[in-house]
Amino acid sequence: MKAKVMPDGRMSLPADLRRRHGLGDGGEVMVEDLGDAIVLRTLDQVVARAQALSRRLVGDKPGASVDDFLADRAQEADSE
Repeated sequence: MKAKVMPDGRMSLPADLRRRHGLGDGGEVMVEDLGDAIVLRTLDQVVARAQALSRRLVGDKPGASVDDFLADRAQEADSE
């Protein structure tokens, strides 16, 4: 697909591409410079990638979930 970048940096993405990626009403994207390419990702895509990486790194280790972290912080606050 072709998109045009305006002299002021604005870019217009084709409507079907915006709809397909949940940007039909507009929204924010993250821009990643890979050196030889520019990648646009929706915020949902960035969060999903971070969650997948976290699962690969942490796996099912006991005490490694966000809920466990928050419970530990709450317990520390109660003991102060």
